Amino acid sequence: MQTNLIDSFKDTAEGREADAILRTCVHCGFCTATCPTYQLLGDELDGPRGRIYLIKQMLEGQPVTEKTQLHLDRCLTCRSCETTCPSGVKYHRLLDIGRKFLNERVGRPLGQRVVRGLLQEALPRPWIFRPAVAAGQLLRPLLPQVLADKMPTAAPGQSQGWPERSAHPRRMLALAGCVQPGLAPNTNAATARLLDKLGISLFEAPEAGCCGALRFHLDAQEAALADMRRNIDAWWPHVEPTEGRGVEAIVMTASGCGAHVKEYGLLLKHDPAYAAKAERISALTKDVAEILAAEADRLKPLLAAKAQPPLKLAFHSPCTLQHGQKIKGVVEELLAAAGCELTPVADPHLCCGSAGTYSILQPALSRQLRDNKLAALSAGAPKLIVTANIGCQTHLQSGSAMPVRHWVEIIEERI
Repeated sequence: MQTNLIDSFKDTAEGREADAILRTCVHCGFCTATCPTYQLLGDELDGPRGRIYLIKQMLEGQPVTEKTQLHLDRCLTCRSCETTCPSGVKYHRLLDIGRKFLNERVGRPLGQRVVRGLLQEALPRPWIFRPAVAAGQLLRPLLPQVLADKMPTAAPGQSQGWPERSAHPRRMLALAGCVQPGLAPNTNAATARLLDKLGISLFEAPEAGCCGALRFHLDAQEAALADMRRNIDAWWPHVEPTEGRGVEAIVMTASGCGAHVKEYGLLLKHDPAYAAKAERISALTKDVAEILAAEADRLKPLLAAKAQPPLKLAFHSPCTLQHGQKIKGVVEELLAAAGCELTPVADPHLCCGSAGTYSILQPALSRQLRDNKLAALSAGAPKLIVTANIGCQTHLQSGSAMPVRHWVEIIEERI
């Protein structure tokens, strides 16, 4: 694709990156076949190819309007198009650049600014989020449907506790994250108990917080970069200790956080104070599925030693796992080794509609995607649904009477 970006932008770091991405696109249209919003709306501008053209026109100086903003807002950033693209177009990075460029030129109505501002400030802060959830549960009948759907109908699942006195020579860090501790506290605890049985100590750095993905995708990229730098500072003493051995890995139990932290090196590459550290952090970051797959020779005998009845379940692979991190089939293999029967799921590449705050900002599209996904997951009559990301877990649970859990809990329970 030929480009002619405006002079004031083309020689900036983001301009050069955008130009390179645009030039890789051959506008073949394969991406439209796997785009969830194009499938629902049938509008070329609500598919990757159409959005790429909108961004190209904008960066070349053509007028931008609220209509442009609407079509870019409707993108889930699921990255299914990247998996499909034969040319390797880094669509999500072009979208990040395009949204930033657009939002500097097109304002938002007051209502949108207020909602986005509240999400940016409340969700990343557990001391605000947890009381807000508790209040939301009490007031659930009075809330708008989009917010009522996000409120757990019962108290969050209780953690069974982290292993006591886990002091193995092998050590790994875990990210607590922002909403997961309040909604699913057992996820990291189950991971810690499981790794303890494999001779690995897992711990969290209390100073670390939100991974930055939430603010990054809410028009607050500078605030997101600050979140990322804070996490690097919190982790660095454990990564490069002055004495002894550093941690082997930084373990992610939420695939959305994992996909973002793995890009710290890319997003901070122009920061002289953090570029090298960010690259190191990204290299150490592993999804819990990658950790357990690497320990399979020790994990599988533990699973085989404790006979368990077969468990029929459906696995939803989050977009951030299969498209963002390119991890496919790993969780399914681990669950099969644990004696689980995985039911077939139609169109497993499609997004469930959670997509961070998308389910709040685009409720109608999100709900339709959720219901379609639940129909596909339920078709094989499983006993429960498992997934790998807290956003997907809570979003799917909001529309399902069937339990939706993190898959690592199932593995830990069957040892």
